[in-house]
Amino acid sequence: MNFLPVPPEYIPVLIVAIPLFGAFLTPIISRINGKVRNIFAISILGITGFLVFWLSTEIFTNNMIYTYVFGGDSNVIGSGNSAYAIRILFEVDSFGIFMAIIAIIVAFIGTLYSYSYMKKETGLDKYYTLILLMTAGMMGMLLTGDLFNFFVFLEITGISSAALVAFWIDKKYAVEAGFKYIIISAIGALFVLLAIALLYGQYNALNMSVLANTITNFNLIDQIILILLFSALAMKAGIVPMHMWLPDAYGRAPASISIMLVGATLSSLYAVFRVIFTLYGKVFLSVSIQTLEFVTTANILGGFIVLLAVLTMLVGVIMALKQNNLKRLIAFAALAEIGYMILGLGIRLAAKSVIYDTEGTAISILNPAYTQAALTGSIFHILNDALDVGLLFLVAGAIYYATKETSLDRMGGLARNMKYTTIFFLIGLFAMSGMPPLNGFASKIIIYESAYQLSPLVSIIAILSSIMLLACFVKVFHSAFLGPKQPHLKNVKEVPKTMLVAMGLIAILIIIIGLFPNLVIENAVKPTVDAILNNTAYISAIIGGA
Repeated sequence: MNFLPVPPEYIPVLIVAIPLFGAFLTPIISRINGKVRNIFAISILGITGFLVFWLSTEIFTNNMIYTYVFGGDSNVIGSGNSAYAIRILFEVDSFGIFMAIIAIIVAFIGTLYSYSYMKKETGLDKYYTLILLMTAGMMGMLLTGDLFNFFVFLEITGISSAALVAFWIDKKYAVEAGFKYIIISAIGALFVLLAIALLYGQYNALNMSVLANTITNFNLIDQIILILLFSALAMKAGIVPMHMWLPDAYGRAPASISIMLVGATLSSLYAVFRVIFTLYGKVFLSVSIQTLEFVTTANILGGFIVLLAVLTMLVGVIMALKQNNLKRLIAFAALAEIGYMILGLGIRLAAKSVIYDTEGTAISILNPAYTQAALTGSIFHILNDALDVGLLFLVAGAIYYATKETSLDRMGGLARNMKYTTIFFLIGLFAMSGMPPLNGFASKIIIYESAYQLSPLVSIIAILSSIMLLACFVKVFHSAFLGPKQPHLKNVKEVPKTMLVAMGLIAILIIIIGLFPNLVIENAVKPTVDAILNNTAYISAIIGGA
């Protein structure tokens, strides 16, 4: 039932337009009153979040794909292979709205946390404006159905994120991290733009549904385009060996921005999945004997992604073990978690197998059942990781707020005066390490089991990486919260209530998802996986009869 004052098909564009409009109003409201500005920014994201969750219930419940066409009602001219798009449009399926839920949660929590965390800072009119622009950019990336539109929102997200990373301009490392981030963003965006230009020159289209319906032969130009897109988006998603920006950006930004950077990173990871399974869906999801060469290509790409996943996990945990700076340690742990997310993607592609008869003739192509589970685990882990890593960054921010310290050597005994923060850290610690009964265990166990079916060695590496992450955070817990209190920290006290509420909201979600994982899997994750693997529905929603 639609009780909103606008038709439901308008909701996708409002999800982007409301934070964008709020960004332009924030500097004006800031001149009136600082507290009103802060509440306004939180309210804007609250309204946006309500629309995201309302739209998600419609999409998940009714298995729908919502579209919004800019400038008219007609999506395309023609149908089938002869269709071509004439307007920019948004196209929202289960995958897009699932990722939008994650993005709006981290944006809202980060902004709520900022109310007290950034209270004493100057330049907050710019700060909140950039937060709303960053949110609008992420939402646009996740909801658009047009590649050039995606590029525009990618740039909005990148520029606003870089400015927020470098917000503490009086700290040289923050400026350096922001500069590194903007350079990586610019290189990635140029790769994406070049790929878009090649696609337009090859197929005379920019709409993802039209392109997905057209790309079937996977010629040399298509392969170059895939390499450009995958390289750029993998760089933006922080996948090893293109991760050099991530520890600095996550580690040097304000904690309230670090959690939002997790959302921006995952939005780029979303694009990796979208490119492979939607744009090139007729190549990599093909199961016919006539496309046997595409099966081999998918196997090779999948094996390469599995290798990247293993490297990402290992580099992340090994570097985390060496860190003495709390936020950089969490940043490297977040890097390791990205490996788990792309592992399921790699397994889904690598495990496709061909069955031959006694004469060596291919008779059928099989997707082993565990590949579906692998993808389910990866998508589920995207949600869980955003919450787990986000909570740990907020805890690190709370420690810095109370102590002005980031070095573990200068902390100790904080559990005596920061009881709630200590509890939240323990929840984040066990969740990220994959300990039951919290949410990280629910998704990781699915990934472990699926990886074992592909290769026991890969599964063992994934399990050992989680154990090493646990060791990292046990070290942090002992250094920061236990032991004798440092003399200069004798007057430390708990952080303000709004910061505790922000951390508490994420902790509650972590616990609920951990206790009732099937509720989330059945109602959100499985519809998302079905949408990823069914690019025909995505195409048909625009051009029909695909």
